[in-house]
Amino acid sequence: MKIHSLHTTQWLPTTIDTAWEFLSDPKNLCRITPSEMGFEIISGADKGMYPGQIIEYWVRPFSSIKTKWITEITHVADRSYFVDEQRFGPYALWHHKHFLKEKDEGVEMEDLIHYKLPFGILGQWMEPLLIRPKLEKIFEFRRQKLTEIFDPQHA
Repeated sequence: MKIHSLHTTQWLPTTIDTAWEFLSDPKNLCRITPSEMGFEIISGADKGMYPGQIIEYWVRPFSSIKTKWITEITHVADRSYFVDEQRFGPYALWHHKHFLKEKDEGVEMEDLIHYKLPFGILGQWMEPLLIRPKLEKIFEFRRQKLTEIFDPQHA
């Protein structure tokens, strides 16, 4: 089955230290996830990010479906990047790389996600109709929230 990808970049008018402090704290995921997703951390966000960290969430990918999502932080390079991978959840595969780089008196944040859907042909059919638009909406919300947090005069 096909592996899909989503790639986003955003410039943040802040220092690498401030961006890393916010983005590497799992508790801040609630602030940058749309409320209709019912995102709730169950466990694992009580310490700073480290390789091997397991974080459990409740999430509603669609309003009538509530599921547990378990991710593992597999790689961390301080102030540079981290990777989270789904261990249990709505995708057959979820691999999300987060990169931070000092650039133009701020920080360029880059997300690269590779995902695979369950349910064979049905999952492939749903990808362009439901899944991709939903992911794009989530990441656009995240872009807007990060703009409000790091650049409130342009929110």
